[in-house]
Amino acid sequence: MSFNLHTYFKKQYLTESTIGDDNTWINLTDSEKEEFADEIFYLIDNAYSDIGGNPNYKSQSDVTGKEKGASYMVIDIDGDGDLDAVKVTKDRPGGVKSAAMGHDGSKSARSAVVNITAIMLKEPGHYIEVSGVLKTILKAKGVPLVTDFDVIKKLLKGKHIEMNDDGTYQRYIGGEKHTKTLMGNPM
Repeated sequence: MSFNLHTYFKKQYLTESTIGDDNTWINLTDSEKEEFADEIFYLIDNAYSDIGGNPNYKSQSDVTGKEKGASYMVIDIDGDGDLDAVKVTKDRPGGVKSAAMGHDGSKSARSAVVNITAIMLKEPGHYIEVSGVLKTILKAKGVPLVTDFDVIKKLLKGKHIEMNDDGTYQRYIGGEKHTKTLMGNPM
């Protein structure tokens, strides 16, 4: 990626004071989503590569296509002008759902996106479906588990879920059965 994010924002949309330091998360507009679709997809694809990819992001066209309604926050941690991490959320009836995240593979980018996720999930009206190592990390960061079947059923309205005794549940995502845990503070 040779595109300079700071230069772009300085010239096009933001003032120097808005940009702040290199650790400022920036919410992208619809036109910026289109401009950065390939970088956003790269970050998401990189973050989910170990588990076969994110089922909602198969190509960069998903950023501006079926996932266009999502909100995208980006950050340049190292000041090189390239996107280092992305946080994707969606407004849902139960609040703001954390939908995806992405990073360039660096430790600082992985840490930044996990930390902003944990911060958001501690706020009222934010939640996420997780499994695996991310569940363990978020739990260690103090993000509450949601195990109430009625709450889970309400948030996943229209989805077929099977509850497990430990508060996790199983559901189909992308045609495959997954065990998930709901975390955060949904409304």
